[in-house]
Amino acid sequence: MANSQFDQFLEEATTPSDRRDSALGRDCLYGLYTSWCFLHQAAPRPEAAFWAAMRRKRIRPGHDGLRMKGPAAADYILASYPGVV
Repeated sequence: MANSQFDQFLEEATTPSDRRDSALGRDCLYGLYTSWCFLHQAAPRPEAAFWAAMRRKRIRPGHDGLRMKGPAAADYILASYPGVV
């Protein structure tokens, strides 16, 4: 069975962390997803579909210790904090 867009996103743009205090929050996780979609030239699924998929995967923003990684992380940070450049 092929990986879903959400599986691919989680694999390519997130990594587990031991530190719960650095977990991605709700806005950051969805923003990272939209950056990942932009880089893959894929249309982001509606936010409700994204959160339903995250619930099925038992991902709880702010609690699961997920951290950003890869090109989507860089894109999200630069888009979110334009003063960084």
